[in-house]
Amino acid sequence: MPIRCLPATGVWLLSTATVLALSAAPVVAQEADENVFQMLGRIIFGTGTAKVAIDTPQAVTALEQEDLDRKQAGSIGEMLRGVPGVQAAGASARPMGQAFNIRGIGNSEQTASEERIKVVIDGAPKFFEQYRMGSFFGDLELFKRVEILRGPGSSTLYGSGTIGGVVAFTTKDASDYLAEGETNALRFKLGYESNGDVVKPGVIYAHRGGNAEFLLALNSSQGSDKKDGAGTVLAGSAHESVSGLVKGKMTFGNDGDQTLTLALSRTDSALDDAAVAQTGGAATLPSFGFADIHAVDDTAMLTWNHGFAGNDLLDLTVQLSYTNTDVSKDNFTGSALTCAVGTFQVLCPGDFGYATTTLKVENTADFSSGDWQNFLTFGVQLSEQERSATSSLGPLGFHPEGTDRKLGVYAQGEFIWNERLTIIPGLRVDFADRTPSAATAALGGTSVSDEAISPKLSMLYKLNDTWGVFGTLARTERMPTLDELYSTDGGRQPSLNLEKEEADSIELGFTYRREGLFAEDDTLQLKATAFHSDLTNMIATNSATGAVPRYLNLRSAEIWGGELEAAYDAERWFASLGYSNVKSAYRDMPDPAANDLTMTDTPAENVALTLGAKFPDRGLVVGWTAYYYNSITTYSAVASPPPTGGPAGTPTTTPAYHTHDLFVTWKPDTGALAGMDVTLTVENVFDADYKNNLSLDRVQGMNAKLSIGKNFTW
Repeated sequence: MPIRCLPATGVWLLSTATVLALSAAPVVAQEADENVFQMLGRIIFGTGTAKVAIDTPQAVTALEQEDLDRKQAGSIGEMLRGVPGVQAAGASARPMGQAFNIRGIGNSEQTASEERIKVVIDGAPKFFEQYRMGSFFGDLELFKRVEILRGPGSSTLYGSGTIGGVVAFTTKDASDYLAEGETNALRFKLGYESNGDVVKPGVIYAHRGGNAEFLLALNSSQGSDKKDGAGTVLAGSAHESVSGLVKGKMTFGNDGDQTLTLALSRTDSALDDAAVAQTGGAATLPSFGFADIHAVDDTAMLTWNHGFAGNDLLDLTVQLSYTNTDVSKDNFTGSALTCAVGTFQVLCPGDFGYATTTLKVENTADFSSGDWQNFLTFGVQLSEQERSATSSLGPLGFHPEGTDRKLGVYAQGEFIWNERLTIIPGLRVDFADRTPSAATAALGGTSVSDEAISPKLSMLYKLNDTWGVFGTLARTERMPTLDELYSTDGGRQPSLNLEKEEADSIELGFTYRREGLFAEDDTLQLKATAFHSDLTNMIATNSATGAVPRYLNLRSAEIWGGELEAAYDAERWFASLGYSNVKSAYRDMPDPAANDLTMTDTPAENVALTLGAKFPDRGLVVGWTAYYYNSITTYSAVASPPPTGGPAGTPTTTPAYHTHDLFVTWKPDTGALAGMDVTLTVENVFDADYKNNLSLDRVQGMNAKLSIGKNFTW
């Protein structure tokens, strides 16, 4: 959408930002955080004890508040762009049509992703799966930090089947807005997007008194249908949502070594005439049409931590959490098909939900002595997930109801010698009982019990102050999910005899850091990772029809590739590079023609390059990011046993493309404009018309985003 065609609201906001930026010269600007563009210098919390990213023996990325503000992301796909090895799958712009993909693991049909990729909010596990819907509906404005932990090294702390990795969200805290001595803060923010005429107001109130602090955040977002680079409307991409966060923290105890934190968040989205197939492309719209969709996403978390100031062997955390995502659909229109028993129940009014209650008890003991820092973390995690689905015609065979109860026991050691050698062994055992509901049992489902074991060993060694090497050996076991066990659509039967999906993985990499490369205060940091996973008993959809199991175990598959993350930062310049190349192939298939075909969830080779400049005296930061994606041909699910006269897999080729973004931020810290921040981001500057191979429709065209925030403290 050309800027000259912006609605009046957009013209006013963009004009205001321009005037403010040009008038910034006489204002003393705030100094940029020295770590804003040092991605590998950030602290990582999700791998055990806190570590700097470059010194973590695993591929990790942390997106801080500055990154989230600069991206002004309206979806997980926009948030993840540029992170090596990670992107969204499914829709390009529909608000409920995206799921996570890490290194070729994860897709828009989420039958296995709840085990392969773990999503947590403040430590609380979260998952949603529904036919042709995405998996995460929380408002990104509620979060101040996102950690992406790639690969099976996270399986010890998060789940035995975690081969893809972990996406860990952290909600905002009152202390984020209160400096020492301040007791109250009020923040107003107004955002606007040109593509879809999106308006996003928000307000935050923070208070600190004595040993307690409190935060209240309210946000809303509303926009019409977006357009792709060719000007074609991405039908059903309009949205309307309201979100809120209440979070309180109290510090107590004789030594102030205890904290109690309570966080409650909700995102309520009401979409009228939205695409029934939220993950689908233009070709699916005539078949499924449109409906009114209402989604409520809740997270509640209560955490108690006791640091035991006088005892190094005790640092105890107990967390009780509840998460629930509930989606309802009604008022179907625009489809030649009608609600009917069987597959077409997807066009019937219905309600779908995932409610998960989790109790986690974890202790970290410090055995440090001499040149060694030694930590041992031991934990127990209990969870119960209730999966519900009802339609106007009764139970749905393709979304079976049931209960998933798990007990996880894990231990992880962290042994660090002289700040040069890091050794992290880990072991986790998960026990699970899956029970069908009465309706699912009537369709043939029976209770299934299983266990899974996941050992790993990670190491990092600093050869000197410049170079380091690291690696991980891990084995993951993924138990079948409720969906894989009990789905019965198309006349097929429950898949009660599935074997566990197993993967043997290895990662190797090196790190490089250098200070004073071109100037006295500049830094260059680089981390490269190569990975390889052999998957056996991989669970996939059965292509056969009739009274056969809905899912079966394929012989094996292989995923391998490499990632590179680099960042350069100086007083006035910065640059970053993210590169990812994931390969995959089916192996040892019953149909020989299927061997060596690239799996459908494999992302295209891609690179993200950012160059920018800082003007500390004006409080300005300007930057440009280019994204390049190679062409790729992938193949749909391979039939097994061999098809009778059919192809081994259907190929899909996606052409190469490139796109460019611009961003400007301005933050003065004195005068009448102190406490204000202005961010302008222009995505897809040249209105490129393209499609990502993991998306089922074309990506939105040029989109100018503007946000203006103002903080008041007293």
